[in-house]
Amino acid sequence: MSGDGESGGGAHVQIGSVTGGSLAFGAHGTAESTNYSVVTADPHHQHLLTQVRALRGALPQAAERTPDEAALDAELDEVEREIGRSGRSDGGLLTRLRGRLEQYTAAAATAASVTAVLQAIAQITG
Repeated sequence: MSGDGESGGGAHVQIGSVTGGSLAFGAHGTAESTNYSVVTADPHHQHLLTQVRALRGALPQAAERTPDEAALDAELDEVEREIGRSGRSDGGLLTRLRGRLEQYTAAAATAASVTAVLQAIAQITG
């Protein structure tokens, strides 16, 4: 690049390889970088995640939920986020969710989903 103070044209940039970064050139150049981490859950946690999502889908819509259903959904959401973030779930969180599910008087529409989540938790916690 020339050092005569001129801007625009004439510069030559050659890049052989870039790994894990962003580059920008020129007076108005911008660079953005987005990184994604993929977390893989073990088969038991993946099964639990599937069952948690099914149960959340079986719960009544938010406007029609009882306070117990809203609390259950909040705990299910917490488990779903934790498994999605780390591929695992905290034993204390699963114990708390299991207790809530065992106390939850599920409607016939969600009984099978509650049972499936309880069985998935049992596979992880014993």
